[in-house]
Amino acid sequence: MRRAGSTEREWNPAIGWHHRYTDAAMLHAIYQRLTGDRELPHDDSLDAGERAAIPRNFLSILVSYTASKLGDALVNPKTTLTWLLGALAAPAWMIGLLVPIRESGSMVFQILIAGRVQGARQRKWMWMLGGLLQAGAVLGMACAAFWLNGLAASTLIVGFLGLFALARSLSSVASKDVLGRVLPKNRRGRVTGWAASAAGLITLFASSLAIWLNPDSLSTGVLAAILVTGAVMWLIAAIFSALVREPTDPSGGQQSEQGAQSPWQRLGLLRTDRLLLQFVIARALLLGSALSAPYFLVIAQAADGTSPQLLFAFVLASGVAGMVSGPFWGRLADRSSRRVMLAGAVLSAALGLIVAGAVWSDAAWPGRSGPMAVAFFLLSVAHEGVRLGRKTYLVNVAEGPQRTDYVAVSNSVIGLLLLFAGALGAAMASVSVALALTLLAAFSLLGTWLGARLPEAE
Repeated sequence: MRRAGSTEREWNPAIGWHHRYTDAAMLHAIYQRLTGDRELPHDDSLDAGERAAIPRNFLSILVSYTASKLGDALVNPKTTLTWLLGALAAPAWMIGLLVPIRESGSMVFQILIAGRVQGARQRKWMWMLGGLLQAGAVLGMACAAFWLNGLAASTLIVGFLGLFALARSLSSVASKDVLGRVLPKNRRGRVTGWAASAAGLITLFASSLAIWLNPDSLSTGVLAAILVTGAVMWLIAAIFSALVREPTDPSGGQQSEQGAQSPWQRLGLLRTDRLLLQFVIARALLLGSALSAPYFLVIAQAADGTSPQLLFAFVLASGVAGMVSGPFWGRLADRSSRRVMLAGAVLSAALGLIVAGAVWSDAAWPGRSGPMAVAFFLLSVAHEGVRLGRKTYLVNVAEGPQRTDYVAVSNSVIGLLLLFAGALGAAMASVSVALALTLLAAFSLLGTWLGARLPEAE
């Protein structure tokens, strides 16, 4: 039997006897390079066979995560879909639905989907199904854009976006459950961090290319081709999620005593589970790191106009931030995901207060796009820490069926609160962008205080 990390002797007439790496050895070598592990980590929850599959599972999850992140970048409702509906002459109210449907729609319904995920003997098939449905929904958008025009095409695109959001709910719940079942706690943050880095690198290249090509000239056909590429990314993500070696649930998919059995019982956990309630409140307050980003762009637009090149420059800054900070945050999250979450929140709050103070004091630098792009880069680094830290914490702090309940309840509640928080931020911004940034920074600091009272998960 070949051992992972071994080589085989092979005769080649040109060079004689030499050592050839086996497939398992190659996977192990790549895994070692990414994690720094000389030996596979020990985890009492994994048996010998599951422990031997760690390199394969790590890399399969890494590719799936990276592909889905690239799909998100290509089919972004704030950029690609907004421009597409604008090119199709869609009404403004329809364009305004894109972000709420994508962001909240992919979270609110997770509490209804959790039972299906818990009932699967292997959660990876639910994860794969979600990826395939996302690919199909995006391909439907591309077909509508390519073959239809006007209101008909726009209506179908918004409808397919709703189906996409539902499919994403399924992938979100299932993928976190699979991650918790196949990788030890002290490696889950790293796989997410490396995925953010890889996606950031490719986003950096794509943004640079978009700036060079002049996005003003993009036709609906080109935008449809971008959507097809996004669909291919989710197809790749689905394929690699199926390659994960996941243990079969010995309960045969039956509900355990630890897991809630209905959406109402899951929602009732907020009343009976103090840890979950505290985490959800802290996470809601930490939304400031995500909701502050558009206001940085608004300030830059006030100085340099609404050129698409400026928008792609900010996307480029976000890609660089993910590329350089992902592995750093991921390695730290494997030590303490709670501290990573809090460090990112403090940094985002500090940046919000600095920019707000500069606007209120009529400083010169917020009126230039260069310094604001740097501030946006730092904010993206901070948000990557908050996002990666809270995802890793949620997977690590719960075990078994409880993990699915935690993910579903947390995301569903946050999906609803996201609509309220976005509306509140928009109302504040109508009075003053600086006021909105100050309010969001205050929320982040309050969330940091509350998050500091959470127990360690690692």
